[in-house]
Amino acid sequence: MGTLPVLTAATSLVGASGAAAVTAAATAVIDPSAQRQTIRGFGGMTHSAWIGDLTAAQRDTAFGQGEGRLGFSVLRIPVPESQADWGRDVATARRAIELGATVIASPWNPPAHMVETFVRGSQTDARRLRYDMYGAYAQHLNDFTTHLRNNGVNLYGISVQNEPDYAHDWTWWTPAEIVRFLRENAGSIGTRVIAPESFQYLKNISDPILNDSTALANVDIIGAHLYGTPFANFPYPLFKQRGAGKELWMTEVYHPNSSDSADLWPQALDVGEHIHRAMVDAEFQAYIWWYIRRGYGPMREDGQISKRGANMAHFARFVRPGHVRIEATANPASNVYVSAYRGGGSSVVVVAINKGTSAVSQQFTLASGAASSVSSWLTDAGRNVAPQGTTGVSNRSFTATLPARSVTTFVTA
Repeated sequence: MGTLPVLTAATSLVGASGAAAVTAAATAVIDPSAQRQTIRGFGGMTHSAWIGDLTAAQRDTAFGQGEGRLGFSVLRIPVPESQADWGRDVATARRAIELGATVIASPWNPPAHMVETFVRGSQTDARRLRYDMYGAYAQHLNDFTTHLRNNGVNLYGISVQNEPDYAHDWTWWTPAEIVRFLRENAGSIGTRVIAPESFQYLKNISDPILNDSTALANVDIIGAHLYGTPFANFPYPLFKQRGAGKELWMTEVYHPNSSDSADLWPQALDVGEHIHRAMVDAEFQAYIWWYIRRGYGPMREDGQISKRGANMAHFARFVRPGHVRIEATANPASNVYVSAYRGGGSSVVVVAINKGTSAVSQQFTLASGAASSVSSWLTDAGRNVAPQGTTGVSNRSFTATLPARSVTTFVTA
């Protein structure tokens, strides 16, 4: 078994700071033959009308795959109410596609003439789509899809409504209204349809879709947001029972908050754990941040990658669309989280997060397949996705030191 040399050197640095002990962990067994969900990508949102567009350089940082890039492979954009605004996010969308990303879109409101106000609890000016405008609204979404296609952006999917259950400032939908729209109108939309995008992955919003065969036939992606969703609510047994042939995406979140700097350490490691849980516990196929460029986001306002962004890049740069998550020992030691993915051929990507205050000596064993070497990249307090070199694999095993409060990505060859 080969030990990654640079990571071993990092252990001595930990020792110099007074935390000399290196905890031994149980072996993390990676089983390439035990395949789980197919990954569609990791990414974020741009919304030019609210915070301004990404610059050309920032687009390349967000969607490029090399060193110093985030490696995002999904872009989410809004569906403006007015056709006059439909070109606002096209330049960023086109560049994202050129760099290998897919693009989805979500509406906050239908055009004003399709909306009526009603009383919802204490809200006297709540908005909803008029029932006689469902067909026109489907055409509105279809027209936006066509407009983007004519301008070089083929949407992967379009949502019915952003957060229909947290819509004090936009348009409310009840679960029954979403089902009705899916049953009667969504079939006419010329791209994949996403619903319901509950703000907190509330299952009472998506269960009715899964329980209605006609509505389910007209939706392609069950989308959810994870604002404040406890990890215990990440699994979705009903989707496993009813969702065959459908995709499951996490289409918006920031975590753990929008008040702290994205460079706060070790808090930024919460993002790595959150993605791990979204992949392993929830089995989402995509993970999409809110604003790409923001003080609490993956890219700072100056265009540089933040610590939260580095955590995302450990997944996004190496776990590419089409990779398949494979079974791995998810928690081989306290505060250690491991997930694994199979790419083309026999290559395996492993992302290991150590949130503990001590370094961990971690053995990884492949249950099958062949690997002769492994390369690694490390983020800790002082480094961001820093290359750590390549070492050998012996008898399908390798051992690495995971420094305290760090995230490491390994790629076998």
